[in-house]
Amino acid sequence: MKLPSAVAASLACLIIAPVSAQTTPSAAPATVPVPATKRVTCLAATASLKGQDKRDQMQLCMAQARLDCLKQAIDQKVVGEPRKGFIKTCVGTDGTEQQ
Repeated sequence: MKLPSAVAASLACLIIAPVSAQTTPSAAPATVPVPATKRVTCLAATASLKGQDKRDQMQLCMAQARLDCLKQAIDQKVVGEPRKGFIKTCVGTDGTEQQ
C-alpha cells in the first residue's frame, strides 16, 4: 500500500512545526529547532503499520527519499565525496542502517 504524496506531505508538515510565535524566558537558553530528516518523516508515515507492511513501506519511503536527495544534489551540482555526505545528511542516515 503506497501512501499518497498528499498524506506524506501532511505528515511532514506535522513533524516540522513552524516556530513562528515562539518566545523564550530570559533565564532559559533558546533552543534551535532541528528540521526533520526524510528518515524521520518515513518513520512517522509507517508508524501505524506493523510487520512486513511496515518494513515494505519504510523501504519504499527511504528509497524515494534517497532519490529526492540525489535529485537535489544534482540540481546543486554537488559531485564526488561531498555528494555522498550531502545525501546521507539529506536523508538523515549515517549510512549504517539496514533496511
